[in-house]
Amino acid sequence: MNHPLLDVRDITVRYGPVTAVDQLSFALDAGETLALNGPSGCGKSSTALAVLQLRRPDGGQVRFEGRELTALTERELRPLRPRMQPVFQDPYGSLSPRHRVRDAVAEPLRIRGAWDRSDGPARVAELLDRVGLDPAYGDRRPHELSGGQCQRAGIARALACEPRLLVLDEPVSALDASVRAGVLNLLDDLQDELGLGYLFICHDRAVVRHFADRVVEMRNGRGVHT
Repeated sequence: MNHPLLDVRDITVRYGPVTAVDQLSFALDAGETLALNGPSGCGKSSTALAVLQLRRPDGGQVRFEGRELTALTERELRPLRPRMQPVFQDPYGSLSPRHRVRDAVAEPLRIRGAWDRSDGPARVAELLDRVGLDPAYGDRRPHELSGGQCQRAGIARALACEPRLLVLDEPVSALDASVRAGVLNLLDDLQDELGLGYLFICHDRAVVRHFADRVVEMRNGRGVHT
């Protein structure tokens, strides 16, 4: 039986008396982009945190590659986390200002035990090249890059984990229009090349119409249209 890459069923996320996500359901296949669209405060980012299990939902299920995540302990989740990676809105805030770009991209390889001194630097250079950055930029720190370059470095860092799912939380909203188009085109190319599934969180309907295969409109924590 073939399972969706991601299958979210009736998830609820509460912060005290406030219900941020209210019994939301959707599914996403590999190679597909599903957008969550809606105004600020409608529950999009809380949904992203619940999918990534960075904020455990208060109800419902999150199935990734057929496996139910909400019942797993943190130890059981650990080997699955590299396969579902976030890309955040703030390209500078997602990378440590103290580390050079090459070290930020190499960090997931080190954590996974996949770093080798002999071929590790070449792997980092390959990842930077794949996202359209000159590998020489690896010697720079985030503040020495433009916003678009820094977001590309963040994508390279996510790809180092060899993910199947990217959770893209407003990944281009902080970028100029011309830079935004370049990053979206890069994400399109990577999806075609690697078969990635994208959960794309965005408030801009024009961007969503251009980029997403399907859309879930959110209002007050609920999906009102798919």
